[in-house]
Amino acid sequence: MEANGSQQPLPSRNLSADVDHESLQPQPSGARSKGGWITFPFLAVAMLGLGVARGGATSNFVVYLVKKYNVPRVDAAQISSIALGCLSLAPVGGAIVADAFFGCYPVVAVSMVFSVLALVMFTLTASLHGLRPAACHPGAGPCEPTSTGQMVALYAAVFMLCVSAGGARFNQATLGASQFDAAADRDVLFNWYFVFFYASSVVGSTAIVYVQDNVSWALGYAISGAASFAGLAALLAGTPYYRRPGARGSPFTGLARVALAAARKWKVNLATSEELRFYHGRRSSAGDKDGDVSGATSLAAPSNSFSFLNRAALIADGDVVPADGSVFRPWRICTVQEVEDFKAVVRILPLWSASIVLSVAFGTQINFTVLQALAMDRGLGRFTVPAGSMSVVILISIVVSLILLDRALLPLWRRLTGHTPTPLQRIGAGHVLAILSLAASAAVERHRMATVRTHGEEGHQAWVSSLSAMWLVLPLALAGAGEALYFPGGVTLYYEEFPPSLKNTSTGMVAVIIALGFYLSTALVGVVRRTTAWLPNNMNASKLENLYWLLTVMATVNFGYYLLCAKLYKYQNVGK
Repeated sequence: MEANGSQQPLPSRNLSADVDHESLQPQPSGARSKGGWITFPFLAVAMLGLGVARGGATSNFVVYLVKKYNVPRVDAAQISSIALGCLSLAPVGGAIVADAFFGCYPVVAVSMVFSVLALVMFTLTASLHGLRPAACHPGAGPCEPTSTGQMVALYAAVFMLCVSAGGARFNQATLGASQFDAAADRDVLFNWYFVFFYASSVVGSTAIVYVQDNVSWALGYAISGAASFAGLAALLAGTPYYRRPGARGSPFTGLARVALAAARKWKVNLATSEELRFYHGRRSSAGDKDGDVSGATSLAAPSNSFSFLNRAALIADGDVVPADGSVFRPWRICTVQEVEDFKAVVRILPLWSASIVLSVAFGTQINFTVLQALAMDRGLGRFTVPAGSMSVVILISIVVSLILLDRALLPLWRRLTGHTPTPLQRIGAGHVLAILSLAASAAVERHRMATVRTHGEEGHQAWVSSLSAMWLVLPLALAGAGEALYFPGGVTLYYEEFPPSLKNTSTGMVAVIIALGFYLSTALVGVVRRTTAWLPNNMNASKLENLYWLLTVMATVNFGYYLLCAKLYKYQNVGK
């Protein structure tokens, strides 16, 4: 998960699998003559433009709400969590729409138009006084509340940004990879995609945020909008050169069919399965005997695990056409392979769920770290670090950690143990680092509040502690290192363990976790605010340390749950 809420880029092998599948589809002769490295400059500018625009719009969003919309600080953190959750979940919908209906290119193009519109709206909210409340001055009386119309204008910008992220985040990489036939070329493209992803995120979280804080919010958003427009122009300029694979159908439809077919036949007794016939698909030749809709007499029945799902493949009267074995009622009968695919998803759900608490903790930690930074000394020599730029530490930590893993730690592990760490081991190590990160955040907050109490400033919301905000680097660096382990490790696990027909589904597993984390972090903060006095609007009177310790305990208990799930889980494909 990116610190500003954008979806973590996926390992190249996952995207490569998607593209390999696309490349097997028949293409017109004109399509085969297109693609190649001539498309790379256009796609590169499009990726960079979109990343800078999104980073510039989201990295400083909490500060924008607090300073320009007079939103109480904790409320601003909750609003930001909801927005980031939408930005994280939207790419799942975008991938489904591209797969099932339109293909990658038109979805990416339309999404980038929405990116331009979103930044235009953000720029207008920062430029036009009627679109935001009057500035709030401490000691000058109550701040002017934000009107409904003003919040609608701001939320419209956030909505268009979500549409943009939904259509472009996954699909940009897939579109780029579909331009190449050779796996080596695709690998190079993926490497550059990751470079562009992190580079644009760093620019958005540093340079754009600095302009917003020190020059003009309107100028900062306008620069982001210009970057977005440049990306759109580059994408459209390369149109004559692109291969544009069409829609392939959504993998989620098959999952839904299995669930519904099994539910419809829940009364069927499977105790005598040897007398039952299971559907394996349409007959492959006219020589098959009537009534043999398996396509082969030796095909096995479904596995015994989760046997209640086997009803979905059970042949009942009227489910198939006797003449050729084709499906007559597709929402009442599925193939044995489709049932086994569904079981693969069910098996991995406990491990998947063990990452939700980590995502909740991360979403809470990143937003409250911005609020901590606002109340600490952000001076670094003659330079004042914008509070919204603290998240860049996570990005840098992820990059450094991935390089160390690839070049030093994993080779050392292989030399010492003779094998590569399994995905479950990498995820477990990420859990440990996440717990340490939360404990470090609690320790820093205790230190900050000690300076507040020493100076007797608990009642002054605007007072800034002399404690350097650089103390926040340690917990953020640990969070980034943990993310470099558990999210890529999770995607690798899902990719290896999901059946070939559901590789695209694996990309959505992590996106859903990230989105759930932001949504549930908002709910958690809401519960804490209603039941405790830990989180008043005045950070100098808060007990944020208690919230961090609560998250630390939750993550520790969740780690025990993860260890139990990992112990019980049996790899189906990893290592084979």
